[in-house]
Amino acid sequence: MRVTSAIRAPHRVPLLQVAKSAIATVGAWLIADAIVQGPPPVFAAIAALLVVQPSLNQSFSKAIERSVGVIVGVVIASVLGIAFGEDTWVILVSIVVALIVAWLARATAGTANQVAISALLVLSLGAATPGYAFDRVLETVIGAAIGIIVNVILVPPVAVAPAHRAVDALGEEVAASLERLAAALENPPSPAGMPRAGVEELLLTARLMRPMRDAAEKAIIAGRDSLTLNPRARRHRDELAALSTVLDRLGPIVTQVIGMTRAFSDHYDPTIAEEPTVRAIADQLRRAAHDVRLELRVGTDAGAPDVTGEGMVPALTAPLAITMPSPDHWILIGSLLEDLQRIHATLSRAA
Repeated sequence: MRVTSAIRAPHRVPLLQVAKSAIATVGAWLIADAIVQGPPPVFAAIAALLVVQPSLNQSFSKAIERSVGVIVGVVIASVLGIAFGEDTWVILVSIVVALIVAWLARATAGTANQVAISALLVLSLGAATPGYAFDRVLETVIGAAIGIIVNVILVPPVAVAPAHRAVDALGEEVAASLERLAAALENPPSPAGMPRAGVEELLLTARLMRPMRDAAEKAIIAGRDSLTLNPRARRHRDELAALSTVLDRLGPIVTQVIGMTRAFSDHYDPTIAEEPTVRAIADQLRRAAHDVRLELRVGTDAGAPDVTGEGMVPALTAPLAITMPSPDHWILIGSLLEDLQRIHATLSRAA
């Protein structure tokens, strides 16, 4: 594991997110300092910084988590400080007690950590008095409120575009995998030179659709989260619902395409192209690729050949004529036909 992977993210946080965090933190400090007299408003600044999240839903959750954690931690620290003073051992005991209380309450990891941190800060700053505790709670509420307000005012982010890209990429890869399998059936890799290398590469490439499908599912979930409590949600909700429907249709096709490719790999035989039915299956696979791009609305590759010559007309309309396969190939052909039938059924429902 490289050290840099532990401290660097794959992608930069949007600059807007950085600006909102900075504005919320500075604003919370200034406002809390004007309202609450006493030590610097550290709790307000920390609350605002933590509350500004990529979505409003996450911001509200973080605000509740932060506020509850601070209140419980401050109460624990205040009680122990008033009872036993502000010695070092009291600080250590307060941390242990805070963690145990959070565990007994089945608090989330973030809330549990916040309880312990708040107790530590209150006693470390040497002001374990009831008035001090109330001020720190008030600071936290002010900071959390400022964080939410800033996140609402400054263009609440909507994560629909990443979901659209992820679903489009998956759909295009499904279509491409169908076309690659069709080409392999008609022109199997030559056993000379590197036996089975092309077949294994075909299977590995098809299996890459699984992480793409998982990424698309995560993008849809992130998109839903970004629309929760978002005033801009209405104009994007239908689009996200349509993307979710597309993904639901693509999911089974991903499984079936991988299964067909696996069957081709397990029963690989260079003579498979001699079977008359195989060429018909390859034609159906190309038609399915056409309809994946068409019916599931994942975009059409301008450079791809039009297998029907009819542009936007669904291609899976011609009946498939089956001839008796040879004894060496009937298992593979039967497996391909079964998965092809399932793909037909999915695309027919989409139509």
